[in-house]
Amino acid sequence: MDKVGRYEFMAEPFHCDFSGRLFMGHMGNHMLNAADFHSSARGFGMKYLMTINRSWVLSRLAIEMTEMPQQYTKFNVETWVESAMRYFTSRNFAVIGNDGHTYGYGRSIWAMIDTETRQPTDIFAIDNGAINNWIVKDKECPIDKGGRVKMSDDAQLIRTIDTHYNDVDINGHINSVKYIEHVLNLWPLEWYRDHQIRRFEIAYVAEAHAGDQLSFYMEQEAATPTSDLSYNIRIVRTDGTECCRCKVAFRS
Repeated sequence: MDKVGRYEFMAEPFHCDFSGRLFMGHMGNHMLNAADFHSSARGFGMKYLMTINRSWVLSRLAIEMTEMPQQYTKFNVETWVESAMRYFTSRNFAVIGNDGHTYGYGRSIWAMIDTETRQPTDIFAIDNGAINNWIVKDKECPIDKGGRVKMSDDAQLIRTIDTHYNDVDINGHINSVKYIEHVLNLWPLEWYRDHQIRRFEIAYVAEAHAGDQLSFYMEQEAATPTSDLSYNIRIVRTDGTECCRCKVAFRS
């Protein structure tokens, strides 16, 4: 079995926006599905982990796209483990068309938790550290790893929303991709007629659950004549705890 997994998907029309291109949230879903297919086939996936009260939790995700696949287009998501430490592992993605065209890349960091205590647990304890057998160090992922999203106290409250059944995933907290969708809804449809998402990155800090209200604070980064329009967002749950931070870069 290859260390790099390759999985075919299609930009289904109901997963595409008004321009006929795949939503960023659905691209994130495809990447996470590819990660699950890859890890499950190699013995450290969610299906097995749940039997021993363990689970993967996404800590960071960055997606950088040159363009999104158009509706009905078939494409492949390649994924591989770049490195592993005791409590975190990094996994990369490449989105490649059947004709060899590269649409973009992704980077992610994952933690393994104990599903009863919700605390991080030793990744190397799974099958005597078998994840080390699947690390790929020489495959390029030519996008920035990203860093801490810095925000000032001047960030403005843009919106507060309720969370419901459709926001909650198998781990019992707000689904990782739902945060992406809620963030991208902060801009009106008209904005997306003139701007395309070049890069989306998100760092998860704390869990939120169904019934929590999520408040979104935003501020724009200082622009230069050659830079993207970049915005930083902080998401805070009902009790004031920060759940995650995001950075969205648009090109015109």
